Amino acid sequence: MWVTVLHENLSRALAGVGRAVPSRATLPVTLNVLLQTDRSRLKLTATNLEIAISTWIGAQVEHEGAITIPARLLAEFVNSLPNDNIQVELSDQPKGISLTCGRFSARMAGTDADEFPPIPTVTDGTIARVPAAQLREAIWRVAMAAATDDSRPVLTGIKVEIEGDTMTLAAADGFRLGVDQVKLATPFEGKIGFIVPAKAFQEVQRLISDQSGDVELTVSENRSQVLFRLPNIEIVSQLIQGNFPDYAKLIPATTGTEAAVDLHAFQQAAKAASIFARDGSGIVRLHITPSEDGEPGKVTVSSKAEELGENKSEIDARVKGDGAKVAFDARFLLEVLSALDKGEVVTLGTTTPSSPGVFRSEAHPGYTHVVMPMFVQW
Repeated sequence: MWVTVLHENLSRALAGVGRAVPSRATLPVTLNVLLQTDRSRLKLTATNLEIAISTWIGAQVEHEGAITIPARLLAEFVNSLPNDNIQVELSDQPKGISLTCGRFSARMAGTDADEFPPIPTVTDGTIARVPAAQLREAIWRVAMAAATDDSRPVLTGIKVEIEGDTMTLAAADGFRLGVDQVKLATPFEGKIGFIVPAKAFQEVQRLISDQSGDVELTVSENRSQVLFRLPNIEIVSQLIQGNFPDYAKLIPATTGTEAAVDLHAFQQAAKAASIFARDGSGIVRLHITPSEDGEPGKVTVSSKAEELGENKSEIDARVKGDGAKVAFDARFLLEVLSALDKGEVVTLGTTTPSSPGVFRSEAHPGYTHVVMPMFVQW
């Protein structure tokens, strides 16, 4: 026997590294997962050549060895097995593995481990430590603003700036900008900036969903790769080269009108408006009205679709400044509201119908989301 592992551990590990397996590949071996023993543990690694995910699970190791096996085949078969020990035998002729779990057994053909792409090692460079829970939330609030097309590669990434005890994440796609700040677990000496692919950050977010403690982040000295290290998990990603926009200049210094509203009420009104907005160019209109004659201020959320109908909702608001009107893409509005926690108070600042909307959270002072307006006839 080569190794013996728990079904639950192997299934979870395959699900984790499987996120890095490409759906299609110019290099066929990247459709495989690399299995190798590592000091009484079994290490699993997958890569799409842009991001690599490695994880370690406890194992009873009889002898050292390594092989690559088709990732999808292995994961689907393991998931079909009962919750019991899985015994894995390694064979050289033919190259492959045999699995046994209770009364279930299978043989899978594999390829030599030497054919698997080398995984970059990031051992030297700049290191920072950030609480896992705070990093997870910051990625969730910012990543939605990253571009999904490759016309401007730097915009598909998230700009990271680390200085003192703060890490700042920023993403922009030309229509919106998300910025959030995270307090580091330990102060950082100096200052550093780099661009991480948003897809890589989203994988980090998924993998730390049930993690506590800190995430160790290491940037290579030549600023070409970044390593995220968690207990028993490592994610290595290529960094994006280029100049990220000066996002600080995209945030309005002042706004003529500011409305503070209950997040849940705002979400309900925006969801209702989005139903009609689907057939109305995706436009949701917001009309902010200051308090008058002892009545509280309000935000009127509306949308309409020609020949189909229209809707309007009113929510109470604490309004500073004059009244204002602004329209947003329904998807952008819903996404920024969904990034915040229920029970929060969200503030919207704007000046004119052609001015950006600035969303902030009273519960998360370091968070700012700027959305460009849509031009409509009022």
